[in-house]
Amino acid sequence: MLLLVTGCDVLPGVYRPARPATGGPYTFYVSPEGDDDNDGMSAEKPWRTLDHANGARFRPGDRLRLEGGERFPGSLTLEEGEAGSAKKPVVIESYGTGRATIAPRGRSGITVHDTGGVEIRNVALVGDRTSLREGAGIAFRNTLPGGRRLDHVRVTNVEASGFQNGISVGAEEDAAGGFSDVRITDVSVHHNLEAGLVFYGPEFVAAHPAYAHEKLRIDRVKAYANAGDPHNRARNTGSGIALGSVRDATVVRSVAHDNGSASAPDAEEGPEGIWAYDSTRVVLENNRSYRNRTGSRVDGGGFGLDNNVSFSVMQYNLAYGNDGPGFLVYSGHPTGAHRNNIVRFNMSWDDARKLPEYGGIVAYGTRMKNLDIYHNTVVMRTEELPSAQVAGTRPPALRLRDGMRDVRVHNNIFATDGGPLVDAQSGYGIGTLRLQGNDYYSTGRWVLGWGSQRFTTLGGWRNAAGQEMLDGEPTGSNDDPCLNGLDAPLTDGAGAGHLVPRCAGAVPAGLGPQALGFDLGPVDYFGNRLPGRPQAPAVGAAQPSAAD
Repeated sequence: MLLLVTGCDVLPGVYRPARPATGGPYTFYVSPEGDDDNDGMSAEKPWRTLDHANGARFRPGDRLRLEGGERFPGSLTLEEGEAGSAKKPVVIESYGTGRATIAPRGRSGITVHDTGGVEIRNVALVGDRTSLREGAGIAFRNTLPGGRRLDHVRVTNVEASGFQNGISVGAEEDAAGGFSDVRITDVSVHHNLEAGLVFYGPEFVAAHPAYAHEKLRIDRVKAYANAGDPHNRARNTGSGIALGSVRDATVVRSVAHDNGSASAPDAEEGPEGIWAYDSTRVVLENNRSYRNRTGSRVDGGGFGLDNNVSFSVMQYNLAYGNDGPGFLVYSGHPTGAHRNNIVRFNMSWDDARKLPEYGGIVAYGTRMKNLDIYHNTVVMRTEELPSAQVAGTRPPALRLRDGMRDVRVHNNIFATDGGPLVDAQSGYGIGTLRLQGNDYYSTGRWVLGWGSQRFTTLGGWRNAAGQEMLDGEPTGSNDDPCLNGLDAPLTDGAGAGHLVPRCAGAVPAGLGPQALGFDLGPVDYFGNRLPGRPQAPAVGAAQPSAAD
């Protein structure tokens, strides 16, 4: 039976499936074996089509359940006035065995527009050829004026492929508010055109910084084979996970790989595996990002803190085999908003495969300030790269360029096979940049670039530059850090174990928190506790106890 519903923001004469006017919440079922003339309120009397179910106006606490293992052509949209709240969310999920598959026709699979209180669980979304150019697997959009954020979004055990973006969470230019209390967990976003998972908001204004989305947790997300748009030259495409206009966000235990391979060859911006821009208080930790590509001569790296990011941390991450840098900290706009960031306890192994103008860790940008880079392990083996045949074009372990100030680089391992250990655009004074307690090791020739000069010994560089000194005493070393990754092959099964010290007693010591004047953190890459004061920790991302 169908009712003509009025006062529900629908066109006159449009029929919606009957929903009791009072009571609830209710659970509705959809199955290919059902009938749209049923009431849909039991697994024995389900509706048949997704289009019919989409006509229902859901209320707080309602559930829409799709039969697992079945394919449903069509799409779902929740509009303002529908859905629920944190206490009574509207839930879209599968029932029975396996995931239900939503297969939209030239549009997004599920759209949540100007409403919150939504949970989407255990479904797959597969786009068609038109969706690949125009739709999202799941699209959350806030166009409400006045900066109002919509609370409570949950996406769990979902797969999205074949769309422009796998999952897209956005606030339009006229709406300062986006979404808050967002958790995306155990999700796979792959073979999409522009990105796997993306957040965006209005244009950033440094004089009055505002962030559309807040209180995000992204956990165990797999973003891979999101190839990029070869025809889009105006902006980056082909990223795994991209966070824009967010505050208080954590990306943890997630993986981005093999993204960006088809991004435009002449694009002004390139993709990254996992990165943030126009955001504050972002934490990227315990993630892996590898074999990410770029079709152009920019980006294509593992992790990044891009324009206008502040008070953010990249820690306990592994990057390897990327076209661009393993870890990028960059500011391209002279806003002064890129500040107070930390890169610590990460591992970069054989990054900058395509673009030697980058390196394992890269930091540069206009008016960027107050950056700490410490206890990272970077191994760059570049002798076999085509760029190694051209003098001066091998990527360094650490690349530093102009525009920054108040940058501190401590207790890292920089290891190469004859390529530059550090390449600095200028000969920076210690008021701009300070390096202390690092290990600079090469299995080939030892070389360090400092402005227009090239040094072949640690002592020669230290004496000329005034770096690697503390209270008049020399710091730093060029000792063998004893890493497996110096001679192990780079394979698909590569992991952080290759960058663990294999001879604990020989690993050089760095500087302790008392000497540096700040706390280094509680644990290393593997969760081993750092030694307490006054003992100095070993250099690099992994303490020797991790190898025992």
